[in-house]
Amino acid sequence: MKRVELDRRAKAVFRRHRGMLRTSQALKLGIHPRILYHLRDTGRLVAVTRGVYRLAELPEPSHPDLLVVARRVPQAVMCLISALSFHGLTTQIPHEVQIALPRRTRYPRLDHPPLRVFLMTGAAYTEGIETHVIEGIPLRVYGPAKTVVDCFKFRNKIGIDVAVEALRLARERKHVTPRALLQYARLCRVERVMRPYLEALT
Repeated sequence: MKRVELDRRAKAVFRRHRGMLRTSQALKLGIHPRILYHLRDTGRLVAVTRGVYRLAELPEPSHPDLLVVARRVPQAVMCLISALSFHGLTTQIPHEVQIALPRRTRYPRLDHPPLRVFLMTGAAYTEGIETHVIEGIPLRVYGPAKTVVDCFKFRNKIGIDVAVEALRLARERKHVTPRALLQYARLCRVERVMRPYLEALT
């Protein structure tokens, strides 16, 4: 079979999978390594991180860094500034992808994007997760109320100013209710810290 036909078939496989595949997935789907790397070397595939390729002809997906992490680290939950940015509740510009993982989880290794891992346990990890399917990839992210509360919980690591701004924006844009905030605040044991800030805004 001619190279042109093999290239065409390989690109069709990528299109059937929303334009993005890991190397292992591509090989299982019948794409020969030589064809895969030829498409990469000729610019028709873009390496978004080690072992993950995207069709160059397709438009850049929304939240590309989050999608790379979601594909490579399925148990990760986007949290803190990454989740705030996803929900439009911060003026901060994320320079890394911040994720929550359960304790005793092996730290993932990615060449790109930069990762920062926050370990959580029990309900503090499992509660408040939303799943958004973007470009066919399930993206797990904490909802607005849980994210705001987490910002207060980790205020010493991300800054109290980030947490207060997130609370203000979430209340102004009606993304959260005081009841939901207090529910998660009790769960995460930061109710006493948060309550004065919440009362000042209500």
